[in-house]
Amino acid sequence: MMPQPPETSDPPRTLGAALKHLGPGIVLASSIVGSGELIATTTVGAEAGFVLLWLIILGCAIKVAAQIEIGRATLTWGRTPLAAFDRVPGPRFAGRGWIYWAWAVMTTLILVQQGGILAGVAQTLAAGIPVSAAGRAWNSGHDEAAALRIAAAARERQGDLTGATESRQRLAQLESDMKGLAIPPDESIWAVVTGVVTAVLLAVGRYRLIEVVSVLLVGTFTLVTLLALGLLQADPAWAISWPEFASGLMPSLPVATGGRSPVMTALATLGIIGVGASELMIYPYWCLEKGYGRAVGPRDGSAAWAERARGWLRVMHLDAWVSMVVYTTVTVAFYLLGAATLGRLNLRPSGGEMVRTLGAMYAPVFGQWAAGAFLIGAFAVLYSTLFVAAAGNARMVVDGLILAGRLPGDDATRSRWNRRISTLWPLMALGLALWIREPVAMVLASGIAQAIMLAALGVAVLYFRYWAIDQRLRPSPAWDLLICLSAAGFFAIGLWTLWQRLSTLLAAGA
Repeated sequence: MMPQPPETSDPPRTLGAALKHLGPGIVLASSIVGSGELIATTTVGAEAGFVLLWLIILGCAIKVAAQIEIGRATLTWGRTPLAAFDRVPGPRFAGRGWIYWAWAVMTTLILVQQGGILAGVAQTLAAGIPVSAAGRAWNSGHDEAAALRIAAAARERQGDLTGATESRQRLAQLESDMKGLAIPPDESIWAVVTGVVTAVLLAVGRYRLIEVVSVLLVGTFTLVTLLALGLLQADPAWAISWPEFASGLMPSLPVATGGRSPVMTALATLGIIGVGASELMIYPYWCLEKGYGRAVGPRDGSAAWAERARGWLRVMHLDAWVSMVVYTTVTVAFYLLGAATLGRLNLRPSGGEMVRTLGAMYAPVFGQWAAGAFLIGAFAVLYSTLFVAAAGNARMVVDGLILAGRLPGDDATRSRWNRRISTLWPLMALGLALWIREPVAMVLASGIAQAIMLAALGVAVLYFRYWAIDQRLRPSPAWDLLICLSAAGFFAIGLWTLWQRLSTLLAAGA
């Protein structure tokens, strides 16, 4: 028998033992269940009602098989994920493959998305903890205005047109009085504090810190969101009926309203809910840092290696499926909350009022406690995405610089530059947050890029499965069917999004 290479370890043999090795999926879930769910998914629910629930569930479910296949290609060939993608056949430019350059464009827009998320975190903190007298006055006026908007929409829905008119009149007077208020510096202050603190945490952090913070944040926003949805069902005035829920499970498309189709928002959302294109590429990095790759060991012709690889791939399967249950459950909860509250109240999150509008989802459940409950959940959701996505994308950027020959590829250099880029990433996002100040648009711009990128990843997944696999690890026919369905879904989402986007641009230019 050949000696076992150093640092390798035998895979766990029982479910209980395997559960102790989970972690990358939870890190991924804390990145996944963030801006896509809180901002994009609820916006789809607000625009489309319950009609597109089927599309949201499909967007979460179809990506898991591809996620696992990408992880398998990384762990069993000893390559970093970006290096594996760079081997996919196709056009090459400046020595790098077409997926590499598509990733570079997508990552630029992801940085814009991160700026939108940081702006959302700053809005949340400024709304909950104003730091100036002007901020307290601003919050008081805008909180009252948000309450009047909700009250007007609720009374209109209940048929109380007189009450709705009174609320709107009071709202118009309040907005007129508020025009003289100077814009307070609180949001900018909190943006700077958030960006700097995140940079420091990532500068000193390691995988274990990222994993622990992620678990805490995932647990917080999961509990708050599920509690809100459960309590909503206890109120007959707001409960989601079975016909409404069932209608969302039947594939259909909503009609356009006000010249805008909710389908475009939904397509942008599909790129970032569930395992988005970025998370699909980042997930294997977390698997490598967790130690799955070291445990498998260098690929060789031995039966012992193949047995270890099969065992650790089973652990990765379990990790991926557990995380899918977490993020799909929370994604559906956010969608249903958005449809049941914002959709019925005809409220749309946007601009500087994004956080207060989203907070309306919690008002029917928590009443006067809604603002506090929402701010806790919003901070957990948005900050977990900012923190984990910054760390994950930094690792890909470093890998990209190594592949481009800009950095040496040794472990010490990689680790050093991971910290440097992780530190720089939230600071660049801070600059974009202070410059653009449109968090919803910033998040959805990245979603469109990631939706289109899914088509490229569909090609890569099929290449990994059928042309770049160790035959000893060949999966079952049932798994092949899942792979093909996942790739087909990626092609449909990516090409449909590209077509819709080009059609919109051509119509605008006509």
